[in-house]
Amino acid sequence: MTKQAKIKLDANSIPPPKKKRGRKRTKKRYFTEDTEAAIGEYLASNNQAERDIIYNSRIHYPLYKLAENLIHTFKFYYTEVDNLEDLKHEVMCFLLEKLDYFDPTKGSKAFSYFSIVGKNYLILYNNNNYKKKKITVDVMAVDEDDGIMHQLGRPQRKQELKTFIDYFTAYIDKHMFTLFKKEKDRKVCDAINILFKRRENLEIFNKKALYIYIREITDVDTPIITKVTKNLKKLYKKLHNEYRDTGYVRI
Repeated sequence: MTKQAKIKLDANSIPPPKKKRGRKRTKKRYFTEDTEAAIGEYLASNNQAERDIIYNSRIHYPLYKLAENLIHTFKFYYTEVDNLEDLKHEVMCFLLEKLDYFDPTKGSKAFSYFSIVGKNYLILYNNNNYKKKKITVDVMAVDEDDGIMHQLGRPQRKQELKTFIDYFTAYIDKHMFTLFKKEKDRKVCDAINILFKRRENLEIFNKKALYIYIREITDVDTPIITKVTKNLKKLYKKLHNEYRDTGYVRI
């Protein structure tokens, strides 16, 4: 027997691995690439009949499932309606109102946009109804729900804050020379922006200590730091409102 034949024989003698029985379960996606494309086609059309066809055949169900998942994932159960189907309908109506505000040319995915605006709507809706419950229901009964409210969507909010601050720092990098004409102001702005970028490794939690730290980096007086900080605070609020309403920041 030749060496090549022996190798082939040995290879053939190895039994094949056993196949696992049962079907492999895969999670079916409801918000697909076709959904993203359909939303783009819907926004590009000026024909209402065409829009209705696109919405009913390719957008309605994904938005319905998105509303359903937001409600159950984050436990938005403080509602004025008796049936959660009614709440889903309210969320879908809100998302439909926001549909024309979505701009696919900005680089944001429709799924991300509608997830954020839908969740923000439900947070406001949920919190308002929770306040009503605190007024009308026995105090001890409400206290049992405090833990749920305290934990509501915390990991998701942290991720959204991280995403927004990434937008915020990128915006400052691009527009710093427009925002601040004086060199000293820009030095302070740049120092603060660096602190935002390195926030995860920052071990300073005191406002006074931050001022001292910035002053050491920039070698400028405290009044300049205060002035720049106030302007950045206003910008932060403005951009955060834009992010909350649209899911992205126009950079």
